[in-house]
Amino acid sequence: MNPADLFEQVIHFPDPKAQTDYDRLVGLDDYKDRLVKETLLLVDPALLSDWSRKHHKGQLAALDYFAARPSLFVLAGDVGTGKTALARSFGNEVAKRAKVQVHLYALSLNARGNGAVGEMTRLISGAFRQVRDAVAKSRDAHGRSGRGIILLIDEADALAQSREAAQMHHEDRAGVNALIRGVDETAAERLPIAIVMCTNRLDAIDPAVRRRAAAVFEFHRPNRQQRIAVLRAGLQGTAVADRDIDALADATGETAEQSCGFTYSDLTQRLIPTIVLDAFPERPVTGARAVELVRAIRPTPPFRGNGHAS
Repeated sequence: MNPADLFEQVIHFPDPKAQTDYDRLVGLDDYKDRLVKETLLLVDPALLSDWSRKHHKGQLAALDYFAARPSLFVLAGDVGTGKTALARSFGNEVAKRAKVQVHLYALSLNARGNGAVGEMTRLISGAFRQVRDAVAKSRDAHGRSGRGIILLIDEADALAQSREAAQMHHEDRAGVNALIRGVDETAAERLPIAIVMCTNRLDAIDPAVRRRAAAVFEFHRPNRQQRIAVLRAGLQGTAVADRDIDALADATGETAEQSCGFTYSDLTQRLIPTIVLDAFPERPVTGARAVELVRAIRPTPPFRGNGHAS
């Protein structure tokens, strides 16, 4: 397999579209702030020492714990809750603040290979080698990196599934070992590479992978205030009044007819476009019609852990 086929795409930040996507993620401020801070410290570790000297008049002992700590972050939760959108966009904020290029490498599921002996191990090892080489090419004469890397592993349970599963194939087990080795080597070399795994099935991730995570962020469907924020932003400029936004927020939450609320993607990819297209091209968007339309849309069913939503 061509090494280029290991990645779905490589995105270079800063990128205006990524900034728009990042800004649209409401109610995730804590997760956004943590991911940006962690990646900033990978790109420029001196920031932490500077902060310690400024606010504590010296180097805190706690800083030692950052030295060889794996830069692995697991984003877990139901479908449509913003995991992948955040993973694909937060690099733009890092690039802005650090004033360096940040590259997002999105690992393809092709890295699983076709089951040939040693193939999955070779492909995963090759993916880590490729991102490490990308960092090495940007180092200056003093060894400082001129860029940051985000290695995104979406649907991570397909590559990092627990080795405790009795039915697990030997090649899959070896692939997980290669993945863990890549995480450990990245940490040992103190490379400016943030490894971000997204999964709908946190329990399926190998315990050794979860143990190495610097943080596990659990995503949930938006609450009422978050739904209001999304709807207000998406319908800005229309004549939809606050009372209609409130009614839409109520209708997209848990009700007697539906056991779960809308996901972020239900709101942004289904409901709001439906409201707009219903009015286009003959009439303006109105709150009363929007409230009528929402009654015909059902939220995406929760992920049940068997590979399908049900």
